[in-house]
Amino acid sequence: MNDLAQQFQQQSQPTTLAQASSSREMEEVKGQIFMAKQFPRNVFQAEQRILDACKRPSLASTAMYQYPRGGTKVTGPSIRLAEVIAQNWGNISFGVKELEQRDGESVAMAYAWDLETNTRQEKTFTVKHSLKAKGSIKKLTDPRDIYEKVANDGARRLRSCILGVIPGDIIDNAIKQCEDTLKGNSKGPLKDRVAAALKAFKENYRVTQEMIEERFGYHADAFTEIDYLNLIKIFNSLKDGMSKVEDWFDKSVTSQAKKSDLAKSFDEEKKEVKDDAATSETQTEQSELPLD
Repeated sequence: MNDLAQQFQQQSQPTTLAQASSSREMEEVKGQIFMAKQFPRNVFQAEQRILDACKRPSLASTAMYQYPRGGTKVTGPSIRLAEVIAQNWGNISFGVKELEQRDGESVAMAYAWDLETNTRQEKTFTVKHSLKAKGSIKKLTDPRDIYEKVANDGARRLRSCILGVIPGDIIDNAIKQCEDTLKGNSKGPLKDRVAAALKAFKENYRVTQEMIEERFGYHADAFTEIDYLNLIKIFNSLKDGMSKVEDWFDKSVTSQAKKSDLAKSFDEEKKEVKDDAATSETQTEQSELPLD
């Protein structure tokens, strides 16, 4: 009976672990969907982030792949560009999973899932644990070599899945921006240009970021291309002597940010709590005084 009980426990243990793992993954998926519904993407901001990323020369130089086929050249967005687009698009889950590893091969799955629209692309494939080198087939036995082989073969499937989820016009605009960056027509990401402009104002005219934000009415992180152009016009006006700093900015603005009504009410409540605590402490001390 003891042997039968031990055998039953050994058989039921993998099933229990599999159920626990499945439940954990299900809860993680539910959490991701809940967060995606609570914080939906802003399509225009997401597209702007993608285009700003494509203005980096390091990304633009690796954004496209090209290889000959049938006397023509085949080009398309690379896995690096697809990953950057997916990261900036937001609320999308993507990756490569190794489902099973058998003798001499692995079964893997590449997937991309838009958590907002519930659009999913997945591809299951088999990777042989072998590598062709110098006209001969080399069998892979090192776990690291096998992992790199699966990741390399999965990258192409992953790119296809991501491109199948992201809208086509977003992909086309990103490719065009990468081409403009390589041609030298791009002036760099908007955030970098705004940071350079803020630095120039501070070094040349002692105009701080808070003074600029006070004039525009919002934080510098929310600046658009129009705001940047207006900032350049003000700088050129000051540089040419057509206007003065006082004409544009309020010098009385300090670096300390203005507190919101919520922050003020919190400070008032905090002050009331301190006053109540001080009053209570005073009453306690008075009660402990000896009476004549």
